[in-house]
Amino acid sequence: MAKVREGAEEIEVCSECGSKHLVRDYERGELLCEDCGLVLDDQLIDQGPEWRAFDVEQGEKRARTGAPMTYTIHDKGLSTEISWKNKDSYGKSIPTRNRAQLYRLRKWQRRIRVSNATERNLAFALSELDRMASSMGLPRNVRETAAMIYRKAVNKNLIRGRSIEGVVAASLYAACRQCGVPRTLDEVAGSSRVGRKEIGRTYRFMTRELKLKLLPTKPQDYVQRFCSELKLSGEVQTKAAEILKDASDKELTSGRGPTGVAAAAIYISSILCNERRTQREVADVAGVTEVTIRNRYKELTEKLGIEIQL
Repeated sequence: MAKVREGAEEIEVCSECGSKHLVRDYERGELLCEDCGLVLDDQLIDQGPEWRAFDVEQGEKRARTGAPMTYTIHDKGLSTEISWKNKDSYGKSIPTRNRAQLYRLRKWQRRIRVSNATERNLAFALSELDRMASSMGLPRNVRETAAMIYRKAVNKNLIRGRSIEGVVAASLYAACRQCGVPRTLDEVAGSSRVGRKEIGRTYRFMTRELKLKLLPTKPQDYVQRFCSELKLSGEVQTKAAEILKDASDKELTSGRGPTGVAAAAIYISSILCNERRTQREVADVAGVTEVTIRNRYKELTEKLGIEIQL
């Protein structure tokens, strides 16, 4: 393909026959000459219209796509929504004579979005899931995974005879483990309206019925979060990971609570790196008792041969 200047403009011409009759075939992604049939480009990209936007608001108005589909909304975010603002798409106020009609449309839109018992269940449950996830500071992928697990439970009719809050909390706990963002049952229960025992019981039932293959959590999964909350440096985090690796190689972590082992490793590494934290501070962050940290601390220092000067 060549370019020829005609006046003030440059036009594209065929490099073989010099023809100006070029055709863009967006189905095949080709640019070809209509006269001689030469394919000038086989990787053509449809750039679309060049819409200039000078701020975020203009960019949103000129966007040709809507919000992405999400499982955290009962209708997956695909239905329309009539805003409470009495303004049209151009931002102009709706005339007074049409506001009664708009009010009726808005009312029926709300009714149509939630049309049966299943959708009502999903609408309540997913709003509760979003509230709990926000309270625990969980990322978007965990919320989507939890919503998928809850939808599977609804489809298999596992909700019958159980509280919605309990199933939501169990779904969120399972999603945390599946996505590698571990949270303890106590943390989930703290953000939920149900107790720890009910969440654990519902979680075990759901993993069995839905055949969720979830690996047990490891102490290493908690180190980064605990160190961040204790405001410890990366050196302490690296040293704690090394201690846990040695402990895992010698099978000192099997049969013990992962949070307690992680807390003890962090306590040891904070002393070794001269960023000492008290057992009480580490215990509060890890959600375990000081006695647990002392027991795990003694085991690790004795079996791994770590000498600490207190």
